[in-house]
Amino acid sequence: MPDGTESESRKLLVRLRDTLAEGGAGQERLDKITHLIASSMLTEVCSIYLFRDDDTLELCATEGLKAESVHQTRLRLGEGLVGRVAKTTQIVNTADAPSERGFRYMPETGEEAYSSFLGVPIQRLGETLGVLVVQSKEARQFSSDEVYALEVVAMVLAEMAELGAFVGDGAALKALHQQPVLFRGTVGQEGTAEGHIWLHEPRVVVTNPVAEDPQAETERLRDAVNELRYSVDQMLSVAEGGDADHVQVLEAYKMFANSKGWLRRMEEDISRGLSAEAAVEKEQSIARSRMARSTDAYLRERLNDLDDLSNRLLRILTGQGSDTGAEMPDDPVLVARNIGPAELLDYGRRLKGVILEEGSVGSHAAIVARALAIPLVVHARNITTEALNGNHVLLDGDQGVVHLRPDENVVKAFRDQMAMQAQAQERYASIRDLPAETLCGRRISLTMNAGLMADLPSLPTSGAEGVGLFRTELQFLVRNKMPKRAELSALYGRVLDAADGQPVVFRTLDIGSDKVLPYMKPNDEPNPALGWRAIRVGLDKPGVLRMQLQALIRAANGRPLSVMFPFIAQMDEFTVARQEIDKAMAREERLGHVLPSELKIGTMLETPSLAFAPQAFFEQVDFVSIGGNDLKQFFFAADRENERVRRRYDTLNVSFLSFLEGIVNRCRTTGTPLSFCGEDAGRPIEALCLAAIGLQSLSMRPASIGPVKHLLRRTNLGELYSVISEARESGVQSVRPAVMEYLAKAAIPTAN
Repeated sequence: MPDGTESESRKLLVRLRDTLAEGGAGQERLDKITHLIASSMLTEVCSIYLFRDDDTLELCATEGLKAESVHQTRLRLGEGLVGRVAKTTQIVNTADAPSERGFRYMPETGEEAYSSFLGVPIQRLGETLGVLVVQSKEARQFSSDEVYALEVVAMVLAEMAELGAFVGDGAALKALHQQPVLFRGTVGQEGTAEGHIWLHEPRVVVTNPVAEDPQAETERLRDAVNELRYSVDQMLSVAEGGDADHVQVLEAYKMFANSKGWLRRMEEDISRGLSAEAAVEKEQSIARSRMARSTDAYLRERLNDLDDLSNRLLRILTGQGSDTGAEMPDDPVLVARNIGPAELLDYGRRLKGVILEEGSVGSHAAIVARALAIPLVVHARNITTEALNGNHVLLDGDQGVVHLRPDENVVKAFRDQMAMQAQAQERYASIRDLPAETLCGRRISLTMNAGLMADLPSLPTSGAEGVGLFRTELQFLVRNKMPKRAELSALYGRVLDAADGQPVVFRTLDIGSDKVLPYMKPNDEPNPALGWRAIRVGLDKPGVLRMQLQALIRAANGRPLSVMFPFIAQMDEFTVARQEIDKAMAREERLGHVLPSELKIGTMLETPSLAFAPQAFFEQVDFVSIGGNDLKQFFFAADRENERVRRRYDTLNVSFLSFLEGIVNRCRTTGTPLSFCGEDAGRPIEALCLAAIGLQSLSMRPASIGPVKHLLRRTNLGELYSVISEARESGVQSVRPAVMEYLAKAAIPTAN
């Protein structure tokens, strides 16, 4: 590119803007753009590759390569230099392309004559749309100014693609935000929902990526940054003297907002031709790219702060604040990159479903979604970029699938599925008040999991015989400071009131791992699921545990009380925890408070080690509840947050079933009541097998009680146990096929 690159860069962007403003179809515009870039940068070749699907790039326009290769030449992600740029989002700048690692010669394009290669990703806020390439016969590396010029052009192309400037023939020239899109994520909370998208943070649309007047754009940016700094200062002044961690976050915000380097880089972007908004987005994209590659937790957190500040600055510049004028639909399905538990609770039961781009199966949001019985899919990659407010959406939380803007065939099939589920629920309602008694006369106790007061109305309508697990951590997670003992006591008292005499098992605070309190200093642990969590935190920091135990005793107010400790791994942990209850009871008695009429102290069995505890442990514990979710991941050494392995191992695996039966036998020997709590308890086939090997009590989400009871009442557990035993003796890996064959022969329906 000639000297005076800054002005030439600005001239190129202005010419690009004018070209995009002209009429014509998407293909015609792309052809003009490649000609414009090649002539401006004095290169023989300019090519634009766009994604036709998640794994394939398609040559959509070129100046210099063979015209017949357009829409015919395709590359897999990572294939060739173009595929390498797309996969790594890293620029490739080489004077000798054929000798470069990963080079792939494509004879149909006629590119063998070109030695120099410069490829930059076409991306917007972390989403890669394609690759922009220039090539020349002269063997040379492109200068930093030329690289920068091509980067900003690629960014403008991404912005214009977002606005639908390149729709046309060819699979890659599809209309953004108009076509049906299928997202495959991870199940966060089961259930199905149909509704319309409500974006938690509506995307800012940049309609003017090219600066008309750089000086005016610079002034706009400075004014917006000053407004941002003022708003951060205001937030900080309100927070002063309050929660220290909250103040620390705002201090980090202030540091970034006042960063001279951040402002200088954005002003340089404007001087080279970008608008203020586009300059902010360019720096934001760089931060997101670094965030995606970083393994340092602290750095990722700081880059996330910068990302949030960039969003705030964009909303100031565009006027697209949180109040966009859009009205929440009557059937909202919330879409967000991530969301905190308090924010999700603010939406409450108005939501039909929740779809998160990030999140995790055990995240705070997932816990709240389960408590509210709202279907949730996490890890729906790029959903926030693709979805628009008001888009029609189908959410299948049972399979972790999202259909955005579905076609009529998909809608019809989905609605048929939902209708069948509704009919099944009506059948379940007819057996709501009947016991879960099997054909062989065994009666299984079915209880529900809960974590919020909002769950308790489900108790009488679900057919549950009580609350087998009340998660007490939610009251801690949704606040920005530690709740007081009196607040907890009042809440626990209302839970017991709502249960109306039915048993409630309170699990003490289960924090750590992926459940970090907002006001608790996070610990950067290499494997938090195996780290400082649950009872380990309670015993090392006994103040909170004691406060919670005192609140539970006061809440009982003369009624029966059941308390369960989480994540006990060995006998002495339970012994010490039980001593804390004894101390709390003695203290409350001294203070004149009414003690529980009956106190039962139990434990979650979530680690294989506890199954082999001394006999004395099973004799002193009042009850045991198998925490199936954690126990299974530790038994199989398969992280339940890792989609590659979480479904790899079957609950009905012979080894796991035999291990569970060993726990059943140990508890039977000592007469210790035993239950099973977890996702598998609510899956009818798994629940049936758990009951067959001797479990007398199962705790699950309220919606699962009907299906589980329906199947139990139609099954002879003695016959089923014989089938399981024969399958185990035959040497199979899982008893599932044999169980399904038995149910089919017995004409026992296993589906809705």
